[in-house]
Parts: sequence; structure tokens; C-alpha cells
Amino acid sequence: MVHVTVWYDGGCPLCAREIALMRRLDRRGAIAFVDVNETSAVCPRDQWELLARFHAREEGPLAGGPMLSGGAAFAAMWRAIPLLRPIGLLARNAVMLGLLERL
Repeated sequence: MVHVTVWYDGGCPLCAREIALMRRLDRRGAIAFVDVNETSAVCPRDQWELLARFHAREEGPLAGGPMLSGGAAFAAMWRAIPLLRPIGLLARNAVMLGLLERL
């Protein structure tokens, strides 16, 4: 099972709605959601950097993967959810990832 950690801005209404939907879709519990605004949140980067752009990290079988941001971070989150996995896999293509970044 893929495990993904997602850092998000819980103070942003749009972000909160998106994360609420992802929590409902994540029936396997494959995603750890971290609200960067929580004082107890463990953040691998500066809080302001994490608030400025969506970040995620896919965990591999042996060690943590690279920190992803923007469209690549969304795609990593989608790959952890069976219903959205095909879209997340498509986003590994450079052209598709470029389109995601523009959106």
C-alpha cells in the first residue's frame, strides 16, 4: 500500500474542502493529513513555504520519497486513492504534469 503524507493549510476554506473530500475517499487510511497551522504539526520545511504551495511525500518500502509540491503533490495523493489512482498515474507523464501545474 502506498502511504502519503500531505501538508495543507487548514485555514484555507478551499484547501479544507479538498482535504475533507480526500479524507472521505481515503477509505484505506493510506494518507496522513497534516494541517501546517497546528502547533503540534511536524513540518519538514518552513511553515510559510508549506502554506504557500501544496506539498506531499510518498513513502517507499525502504525510506521516504522526495518532497513533492504543486501538481506532483496532488498526483501523489491521488495515487493513494484507488478511485483516483489512474489520474495520478497519468500525471507521472511530463505533459500531464505540466497541465496540472497550470491548473
